[in-house]
Amino acid sequence: MWAYTGRRLLGLIPVLLGISLLVFLFLHLIPGDPAVVLLGERANPEQVESLRERLGLNQPLPTQYVLFLRDLLSGDLGTSIFNLLPIRDQLANRWPATFELALSAMLIAVILGIPLGILAAVRKNSLWDNASTIFSLIGVSMPVFWLGLLLIYLFAVNLHWLPPSGRISIEGGNAFQAISGFFLLDALLQRRAMGDVLSHLILPALTLGTIPLAILMRITRSAMLEVLSQDYVRTARAKGLAERVVIFRHALKNALLPVVTIVGLQFGTLLGGAILTETIFSWPGIGLWLYEGILNRDYPVVQGGVVFVALIFVIVNLLVDLSYALLDPRIQYR
Repeated sequence: MWAYTGRRLLGLIPVLLGISLLVFLFLHLIPGDPAVVLLGERANPEQVESLRERLGLNQPLPTQYVLFLRDLLSGDLGTSIFNLLPIRDQLANRWPATFELALSAMLIAVILGIPLGILAAVRKNSLWDNASTIFSLIGVSMPVFWLGLLLIYLFAVNLHWLPPSGRISIEGGNAFQAISGFFLLDALLQRRAMGDVLSHLILPALTLGTIPLAILMRITRSAMLEVLSQDYVRTARAKGLAERVVIFRHALKNALLPVVTIVGLQFGTLLGGAILTETIFSWPGIGLWLYEGILNRDYPVVQGGVVFVALIFVIVNLLVDLSYALLDPRIQYR
């Protein structure tokens, strides 16, 4: 397993190089000049050219890319050209918010999606099965921005049950200290503002978790239906085992392999694809930070942020692959 893990880690190098090159090229294809964005439309050409030279934007693209790679290999993700703050420090500040949101959304999807998928498979072609099919189709098809705005309108604007944006209210934040950046953990450690933090997390987590929830329902249902038709399941039932034992001890474990794969892929996607959700709810995570970086033509922010997200995505997938042996001992790592 260690040799397999080592090969997969070495495989990260060409993947990250390819991603960094694609991001670099696409960023420079976007119309607009960071120097003009910083100085404003009224800046004269001399001022713009002076700033471009200071930022290194007047150098040839291959030179800029090589310099970016050099800094990247030394662990330096660069400095924002908009606020002059190190990318590494900004990532450290933003990362906990995105991780907390993605983890909450994934927990909602797993806690609801897997049991509902099992129920739909066990009661195949029933009213419940048809209802879950319709729900999963709606969940996958519903645009994230539309669902987010709908939830804000319903629960924040009309009912006033939940806050529409942010991670904590102004009143709660006055006595709250962000120790680790994970507000749920910090609230638990300080024994204060837990309700405030949770209320801010519910709507964005529901919005972000709807699509993974629908996908997990369908995948779990399909995997369970396939396993339930196997001979060993029929044999277990013929032995007179309780249906609960057949489903959860014999069928579910073998049906979990594709489900775990989807959980890993979806979690990696949530970590890097929460831009819309974070923007709608003003959630101060990596997604909102990347969105602001794109608007400001802040090349170092977007390059460093995307490479970081890609690294996390590949590591999550590696962990998912390594977990296969725990679910199925027949799997060998070579």
